[in-house]
Amino acid sequence: MAARDLHEQLNTLREQLEQNPPLSEAERANLQDLMQQIELELKLENATQDSSLADGVNLAVERFELEHPAIAGTLRNIVQTLGNMGI
Repeated sequence: MAARDLHEQLNTLREQLEQNPPLSEAERANLQDLMQQIELELKLENATQDSSLADGVNLAVERFELEHPAIAGTLRNIVQTLGNMGI
């Protein structure tokens, strides 16, 4: 169930990015990298206690919180789902 939720949240984030919010190339690349890391984690079904992925998403939440609250909200949901999965 949590993996499905995470896939849905990633799809929501992709849809938000497709609406071309005013992001710099570096911000957009950072989000793409985070999404790839999350997808890789799901493919490997590696539920270790490696907190670096969640830490990276948390940093992205902080970075986008003020100027892009919808993206930050989706990222917060991703962090919660990762936590529920033990990642």
